Parts: sequence; C-alpha cells; structure tokens
Amino acid sequence: MKKEFWVDLRSWNKEYAVTAIESGADRLVLDGGSLDAAKRLGRIKAVLSSESSSSDSSSATCECGKSDELVIGKDVFEVEITDKKSENDAVKLSKKGYVVVKTTDWNVIPLENLAAQSEMIIAAVSDAREAAMALGVLEKGVSGIMLKPSSASVISEVAKLMKENSGSVELTRFKVKSVEPVGMGDRVCVDTCSLLKDGEGMMIGSSSSAFLLVHAETLENPYVAPRPFRVNAGAVHAYAVMADGRTKYLAEVKAGDSVLIADSQGKTSEATVGRVKIERRPMLLVTAVSVGDGNGGNGGGKEISAILQNAETIRLVSGDRKPVSVVDLKAGDIILGRVEEGGRHFGYAVKETILEK
Repeated sequence: MKKEFWVDLRSWNKEYAVTAIESGADRLVLDGGSLDAAKRLGRIKAVLSSESSSSDSSSATCECGKSDELVIGKDVFEVEITDKKSENDAVKLSKKGYVVVKTTDWNVIPLENLAAQSEMIIAAVSDAREAAMALGVLEKGVSGIMLKPSSASVISEVAKLMKENSGSVELTRFKVKSVEPVGMGDRVCVDTCSLLKDGEGMMIGSSSSAFLLVHAETLENPYVAPRPFRVNAGAVHAYAVMADGRTKYLAEVKAGDSVLIADSQGKTSEATVGRVKIERRPMLLVTAVSVGDGNGGNGGGKEISAILQNAETIRLVSGDRKPVSVVDLKAGDIILGRVEEGGRHFGYAVKETILEK
C-alpha cells in the first residue's frame, strides 16, 4: 500500500509549502488561517486543526485518503507514546482514523508494535534518518510519515526517500494450464502519466484473490512503436489493483485514479491514470495455478484466470522475470502474479468465504 507523506506546516512557511507541493507531498498539516494561503499555491489536500476547520469539512467517520480535508480530533489523532497505555490508546484510535504517533526518545519498539497492529499509523519525524527508520520497521514500515521540516532541503530529501520506499508485494509463481481464444470482447488500455520501465506493469485478475502481473508496452516491436505509459490490461470485467490497495473493475478506472505499479521483483510504486481506452478486440483466456514463490512461501494450488487481448504486444512476466508475449505462452510456462486471501466488497479486502469461477 502507498505510504502517506505529510508535511507539518502549522508554523506557516511559504517556501516549505511550495517545496512540499512540488515534491509530491500527499497532505499539508495546517493551522489557523494558512489553508487559504496554501490553496493559493496549488490544489492541495490538508489536515486541519479542529479549531481552524470548517464545520462541514469532514465527517466524524472519515473515508481516509478521499477527503480534501481531514480534521485533527475527528479523522486524525495525535498520540505521544510514553508507555504501554499510550501505545494501546493509539491502537484504539486507529480504528477511527489516522494516528500520528510521536516517540520522545525514538525507541523503535513502539513503532514496531503499532505497525504490526494497524495500517493507520503515521510516524512524526523531523529528518530523513527518522523517516527511514519509521518506513523500515518490521520491513513493511508504518503507513506514512508526518515531517516537521527544519528546511526546504529536508522536505526534498524525505520526498526522495518516500519514492525509494514506496513498498512491495510478494510475487507468486503460477504454472500456465491453458491459453485459449475466447472470441471478441471489450479490452481496456490504461494510459498513465508515467513512463514505465521494462519489468513494470499492473496487477490484473478475473478473481479478487489472485492477480497476474500484466507488463506495460515498453518493448520494441516490428509493427507498433512502444507505448511505455500504457498497460493493455485486459477485459472490462477484470479487477485492477489500485495504489491504495483496493481494487476496481477495469471498466471503472478513469483519468485521475492512481493505480498500483509493480515490477518483476515485486517493488511497487503508483501511477496516475491520464486516459482509458476501451475497444473491441479478439481475446485470450489465460488460466494458471500457483506453485509457490520458490522459497517455501505462497503455497501452490490457487487457480487464476485473466482475459487479455490476443496480440503479441500484450505481455505477462515469466518465472525468470522477463516479459513474455501472450501469443507465445503455452501450458507449463511459469508466470508471475500475486495471491491474496478473502474477497472484496466495493474494492476493499474482506475476510469472507467466496467462490469465483
């Protein structure tokens, strides 16, 4: 899941605000009358102190990450971790919204405990060293950081660190069972605002619990020029994994959405959708079954399918982490994807028994 990057500007500083916006900060934490000043610099998302927020800027139960304005005390809570009780308080509050935690002596153990129990923990930090520590606890790290900057250069340094620590997914090896033409269908090209690299693509699947890594159109072809911003992702019914970990049907993906990009090693980033093209094309049904990750994890037996356009420019990622065209794919080949447990309700992962065929 994408890591949140907040910059604490409750002591207003225009230079810091400009740097934060240009560095891609997800939210500015603002106080008093600084919201209007910040909005004059660009379209922003904010975290507001309760006394400075408008009465209708947020609801008591937040859909965190959606609203342009979150409110401290309603959607966001600040807790200083001094003992086990304050740690437990932070966990309880995380069921209501984001929790910004401060540790006075920068003991990493409380952060490890909190990261293990909640996906809503934001660590308050003052420099890149503290940010790196917070993002690395328990390998997966906290869900984000709130930086109180001492200079504009610190904001830039931490922003660069955030991009380098954008997260990862554990990839699973799947053995292809069959590749069959299934006639015509509506397929979706997702054109992003980013130039993707060899090995990168989107996680796509016909079920909510298993996804294949569909490669971006980065490779040279005798007939078609590369489109490194594009993933020809598959049929309109398929699930696409978004940057926040939810799924959307490909037919519902639209300009402005953020999709999850994964590479052949499982390292993830996000890309903003600039355009979606839906066109009728001949399609292939690829079915496969998981055989594990090769390291004793992600056990086998999970079946997956994906319906993709029948064209040589559509590629998956092979077991040796190289692109492989769907027209060259055959039974017994190994391809990479991801297995998840449970089902989905309006795109959110839920623990339930579900059968998808």
